[in-house]
Amino acid sequence: MKNTGKIELLDMEFFAYHGCFEDERRIGNNFVVNLTMEADVSRASISDNIDDALNYQAVYQVVKREMMIQSHLLEHVAARILKALKNEFPAIISASVKIDKLNPPIGGKLYASSVTMSL
Repeated sequence: MKNTGKIELLDMEFFAYHGCFEDERRIGNNFVVNLTMEADVSRASISDNIDDALNYQAVYQVVKREMMIQSHLLEHVAARILKALKNEFPAIISASVKIDKLNPPIGGKLYASSVTMSL
């Protein structure tokens, strides 16, 4: 019997250089990433062995790697994260990533702008 589970990595914080404006890509900004994944957890739920589980640390490192690649659009960053996760972790059935850009330069007071994408 196949067991699926929802695994979340919440409020991952990164300082990165994404944005349409040259200053954003030069100065950088704070970003918060939330990731929700549905994965096959059958083996891990029986074995209690990390080797049978989706390794959260390895997933985090993929998100971090993709966040460090400078991009103009958050949509591009989110798509790269989802593609890399799907390629590197076959146990992932589906995933959703939300990227918040804190204090975006849009000419007014705003906590964050965000993009959410799913596969």
